[in-house]
Amino acid sequence: MNLSPLRIRLLVAALFTVSFLGALDHTIVSTSLATIAGELDALAHMSWIVVAYTLASTVLMPVIGRLGDTVGARLVFLVSLAVFLIASLACGFAPDIGWLIAARVVQGIGSAGLHLMSQTIVAHITTPRQRARYMSVIGAAFPVAILAGPVLGGLIVDTWGWPWVFWMNLPLGGAALAFAAFVLPHVESGAARGRIDVLGAVTFAIGMVALVLAVTWAAEPAMAAPAVVAGVCAVAGFAAFLAVELRAGHPLVPLRLFADRRMAASTALSAIIGIGLFSVTAYLPTFFQLAYRTSATVSGLVPIATVFGMLVSSLLSGWLVGRSGRYRRFAITGPLLAAAGLAAMSVLPLGLPLWVPMALMALVGVGTGLFMSLVVAVAQSSAPRSATGAATAAVNLVRQIGSTVGTAVIGGVIGTGIARLVPASAGLTPHEVHAAPAAVQAEVAAAYAAVLGPVFGALALVYAAGFAVALLLPPGRLSDEQRDVVPPVRGDAVSQAAGRPSLEETP
Repeated sequence: MNLSPLRIRLLVAALFTVSFLGALDHTIVSTSLATIAGELDALAHMSWIVVAYTLASTVLMPVIGRLGDTVGARLVFLVSLAVFLIASLACGFAPDIGWLIAARVVQGIGSAGLHLMSQTIVAHITTPRQRARYMSVIGAAFPVAILAGPVLGGLIVDTWGWPWVFWMNLPLGGAALAFAAFVLPHVESGAARGRIDVLGAVTFAIGMVALVLAVTWAAEPAMAAPAVVAGVCAVAGFAAFLAVELRAGHPLVPLRLFADRRMAASTALSAIIGIGLFSVTAYLPTFFQLAYRTSATVSGLVPIATVFGMLVSSLLSGWLVGRSGRYRRFAITGPLLAAAGLAAMSVLPLGLPLWVPMALMALVGVGTGLFMSLVVAVAQSSAPRSATGAATAAVNLVRQIGSTVGTAVIGGVIGTGIARLVPASAGLTPHEVHAAPAAVQAEVAAAYAAVLGPVFGALALVYAAGFAVALLLPPGRLSDEQRDVVPPVRGDAVSQAAGRPSLEETP
């Protein structure tokens, strides 16, 4: 599709705006969680305000990706934005926790559509080389939301009340909806209209819900038996999903895509980002409050440094790939830098100035950002046009699953480890620890360092595995012609099945 550079930039700005709203909603609500749950008298169910949103968006990702390929990315995008805005309105009017959780489920579905279809639309209206640059802009919505969410959440709750955390989506989202309805082009995916794989959707949902319950309950000794049952159900659900997808005429996730090693490697790298970085960022403030004895405000500087490094390097790598088309070097260098930063964090002695861990975690962010958005562009370029939505969904899905599982596992390790080393610390807040005698503070700090050190080391190994995976990417350049893709490996089964001409690899 030939669009003028100005129109492409306007479209990308609109897509960034709505992607930012979806990402911001997650971070801003997390900041306001205690206030919302307290006013609704539902502190015991507080976590489900976040879990309902995340789980709904994860479970529906394959379905939404398939819908984008069959009925068109434009229609799915507009409907998703409308659903997101209606659900935001309903969240603000929630009289009780049940209403709010139900509205958050709907809002999460809309958010998934916004995120996936923004990336899919960019893939349809740009060349592969342009795609790397613009995908980094769309991908910047998440780190920007992480930086802005906590500040905005606190300001809105203190000034206007928690309903405005959700209602703030309406004016900006409404304007974006009106703009997109008029200027968003109709893009044809080329996919044949067919039935949605309902059985595949059901088996995946069963596996995913059971997996979340298993990793959540695993951290609670009293829930050991239910966790095992949920784990067995998760394995059975995903096994059934794979069996269904292999036989389905119109699968949610065409498994033949993974015969292309660019798609397989990109998907694995995306999962590594979820496991290696997104899973640990939630625990960084607590670690620095107790191990380095900082205030809550100061502890937030470390994740901010991480996210800022990720934002800068993502935009830089997208711009450089947009100029040269060379992508492999960033996918190889990024995991190495992140692994080095996490390995240094695993052996970092206590008592050093805070700028030292800030610099190391910024290095982790820089390494992650180098390939964070790039892997989406490479995966899209490796898939036939008729499966762009499915490829986009697959890459995002494994990242989300990796983050969900990794977060639960790390939380369980920290909880059991600290309880074992310092039993008296159970129930103590950082403020209470800071007010305790120096010996108690030192004991808690040493315990957190002893528990988190191996966690950082394990995550460094995850990124080292990412380096090995990146080596599987074939050399080449992203094409500057819309009809072309990343040069496929000779004999590429997916390319042949899609009827694309084979191109020679560019050195």
